[in-house]
Amino acid sequence: MNMKSNFLVVSTSLNQDSKSRVMAKIACDSLKKLGAEAEVNWLDLQEVELPICDGGRAYEHPNLPAVKELIEKADGIIVAIPIYNYASGAMAKNLIELTGRAWTEKTVGFLCAAGGRSSYMSVMGLANSLMLDFRSLIIPSFVYADGNAFDDAGGITDEAVRARIEKLSSELIRISNSLKRAA
Repeated sequence: MNMKSNFLVVSTSLNQDSKSRVMAKIACDSLKKLGAEAEVNWLDLQEVELPICDGGRAYEHPNLPAVKELIEKADGIIVAIPIYNYASGAMAKNLIELTGRAWTEKTVGFLCAAGGRSSYMSVMGLANSLMLDFRSLIIPSFVYADGNAFDDAGGITDEAVRARIEKLSSELIRISNSLKRAA
């Protein structure tokens, strides 16, 4: 059995100035630093064209097999999501709809960036879907950052948010590796 772990960080925002993408990059760097021998992959939906899920022909898109493979081979996944109008950005849901069973029994953590403080539960619909439909194990300590955590250039100025991202990365490694050893 191959014990080398594989982690994936997914940035789902299509906004060029995405704050959730900034958070995802920090998580990716943390996983690389903390994961030692682990393979850490990056999936940025700004860089990979995917169709809108239509329940039919969208599943034939030529980019979909490679995206599904990244998800399938990952032991743990961190998903960075923008929050718009009190809800998770649509591309995160679209990704899950397109890749479906690839999420089965994955350990999943969430990074959320929003303009205000009131949307901290927005990701629960996606988390519940992953838990109920695919038996994913959701790390309950999501990282939620509002606009006050970032400077005008989009960098994170709130060290508590940065520390929570690093802790989420550490938890993803710990839980994913524990589950892998138990299998």
